[in-house]
Amino acid sequence: MAVVTMKQLLDSGAHFGHQTRRWNPKMKRFIFTDRNGIYIIDLQQTLTYIDKAYEFVKETVAHGGTIMFVGTKKQAQESIAEEATRVGMPYVNQRWLGGMLTNFSTVHKRLQRLKELETMEQTGGFEGRTKKEILMLTREKNKLERSLGGIRDMAKVPSAVWVVDTNKEHIAVGEARKLGIPVIAILDTNCDPDLVDYPIPGNDDAIRSAALLTKVIAAAVAEGLQARAGVGRDGDKPDAEAAEPLAEWEQELLATATSTVTASPTAAGAEPGTPEADIQTEPTTPDA
Repeated sequence: MAVVTMKQLLDSGAHFGHQTRRWNPKMKRFIFTDRNGIYIIDLQQTLTYIDKAYEFVKETVAHGGTIMFVGTKKQAQESIAEEATRVGMPYVNQRWLGGMLTNFSTVHKRLQRLKELETMEQTGGFEGRTKKEILMLTREKNKLERSLGGIRDMAKVPSAVWVVDTNKEHIAVGEARKLGIPVIAILDTNCDPDLVDYPIPGNDDAIRSAALLTKVIAAAVAEGLQARAGVGRDGDKPDAEAAEPLAEWEQELLATATSTVTASPTAAGAEPGTPEADIQTEPTTPDA
């Protein structure tokens, strides 16, 4: 059964690119035609590249890897958090902090500080302090939670990164490339395909398109978790540097995550946005 259908892609508006005056010539091979000044992406190629990305993600997770979900633009924030949380993967849907990958040792210390503050709050560690001290500690905790909450359980850099809008997330993409971490991403007609290892040509500005493709990646993660768990149950010996045992939190998530993603993803992964948020749901005539 296909990972996703042509109709689902069309319904989500995945075929709408940017205006013809706003494009990257390197994307020419992924463009089918233009309509009313808007590039139309070749969805036959999109389907092919989805299959390649899906297989890569599934195999990466099956062999003990993790996928970081990254999408800080308004149209992607909800689906990034929802899908990553559902399959127990780290995510960034607020501001990307420079060094999240290239300076992970420092980021890890901030994560430890976040957990320390949460423990203090839960065990009465704030008691006996002045109102001002409690306010400052609470603000520090909330700030850390907002910026690092999505990667709180990430003990090391991810095996690969899923990105919605490589132009907006250029810092994240740059850090991943510097460390040799594979990048899987939606490629709109204004993106540079040379920066991505596993491209998926499509609309990265529409809420429904970003949600559908993020759901597909989450489905691949869930299938990879199933395969990883299956190796353990059958008693097969994993490759020396391959499968790591499932963490407790992964085992808990496995049952609920896989039960909801075994069905084909649908375009109903997110509610249609407002005209301001769902920028490219319908083609528009370019400015005069």
